[in-house]
Amino acid sequence: MNFMPQSQTSVDPIKLEKLAEVAVRVGLQLQTGQDLVITAPVVALPLVRLITKHAYMAGAGLVTAFYSDEESTLARYRYGNDQSFDRASDWLYDGMAKAYSRGTARLAVSGDNPMLLSEQDPAKVGRANRANSAAYKPALEKISNFDINWNIVSYPNPSWAALVFPDDPEAIAVAKLAKAIFAASRVDVEDPIAAWAEHNASLAKRSSWLNGERFASLHFTGPGTDLRVGLADGHEWHGGSSTAKNGVTCNPNIPTEEVFTTPHALRVEGHVSSTKPLSHQGTLIDNIRVHFEGGRIVDAKASRGEEVLNKVLDTDEGARRLGEVALVPHSSPISASGILFYNTLFDENASCHIALGQCYSKCFVNGASLTQEQIKAQGGNSSLIHIDWMIGSGQVDIDGVRPDGSRVAVMRQGEWA
Repeated sequence: MNFMPQSQTSVDPIKLEKLAEVAVRVGLQLQTGQDLVITAPVVALPLVRLITKHAYMAGAGLVTAFYSDEESTLARYRYGNDQSFDRASDWLYDGMAKAYSRGTARLAVSGDNPMLLSEQDPAKVGRANRANSAAYKPALEKISNFDINWNIVSYPNPSWAALVFPDDPEAIAVAKLAKAIFAASRVDVEDPIAAWAEHNASLAKRSSWLNGERFASLHFTGPGTDLRVGLADGHEWHGGSSTAKNGVTCNPNIPTEEVFTTPHALRVEGHVSSTKPLSHQGTLIDNIRVHFEGGRIVDAKASRGEEVLNKVLDTDEGARRLGEVALVPHSSPISASGILFYNTLFDENASCHIALGQCYSKCFVNGASLTQEQIKAQGGNSSLIHIDWMIGSGQVDIDGVRPDGSRVAVMRQGEWA
């Protein structure tokens, strides 16, 4: 007999089905005969089953799912051999990289408890993260270089819901988180496919304006922030749907409210403060304050999680430099919800943000044809990590600075100017 946990009955089955359809038809634009690799927490099985169904209905070749489990992850930290924290399943990631090289699409279902590892040894967490990042790099490069169509959607895991809505019983917390996920993912409307088409057109209009301006840098000012972010030579803004190197137009992130591009790794100066907490690998890093010189973070502080933050920054040389800058209005639906999701996929779409680490090659003019050496020469950063954190609010202004030094108002008090 198939028993369903009570919390899962709190998830609207009609909207969950719509989310699965949007993931396949909008997020991936899965092609006839194309294989698909899915990764998901085991609790998200109801959504994975629906995604698999819609993938095959869309003509998928072979759908393969890999699952993670919170208790199994914790067992490693509680009982695992110390040497194991310097290892990762490179054979699995090598296989994924091989699959992506052959054109397989990628879909990730997020929803793990953001604070799962908060009580574990930070040194072990850091070692495991470094090993995992190194092993995953061949596969990650296929994604960050946009070789394939890929997508991320979310499922309301009860442990995640308990963190977001700590005062509610599990079933109510899950129902609230599910409702928020569905709203942010635009599947709480009659025709989500049409809603995404309209939203993508709006984001494309923003990107087109920014590309027409050809700013040399962006200047962020606000409480605790005076930051000049130089933009990479030949940078290109993107937002919403994008066309991968395999020719498929997809929406990598659902939800998404951002337009984004590549900063110049050597041309970031000044100081900046985070405006929302960063949840990273089970640790909450709050009130981040960093200072840049010559594009590199030379000083980093946090009121909480500072030790983990500094371990992240020491991952490699590129970890202290920027790989992305993104603009999001303070009035975005996710910001307006007033919910802190403790999940970067959502929280980054409530606020302007920057990302430490690896850049996206697609954020260059003719990026698909550039070599890694050319990307580096134009200012693109390289790293094992790519970690977004939020620096925007209703108190932050942004100016675009042209090559001649003249300035254009881009955002005022967090809104498009």
